[in-house]
Amino acid sequence: MSEEDPTVPIVCTECGTETRVPLSDVPDALSRHNDGKHDGEEVAEVDPVLKDRLADLVAEDLGLFDEPPDG
Repeated sequence: MSEEDPTVPIVCTECGTETRVPLSDVPDALSRHNDGKHDGEEVAEVDPVLKDRLADLVAEDLGLFDEPPDG
């Protein structure tokens, strides 16, 4: 992993663990953890705070927070 690769926090509240993985490895890391530790149940996830922030940024970029035009 180069120093420029963004990393994403992965948390598992059931295991009490948190780790950071390169963005491109997120799907595999989640699958590997959940398959190995939780019989495939989706327990580990991208940090919920980050997911909420990303959702806000996308909604803002799409103009979903803009006031509707009067009409």
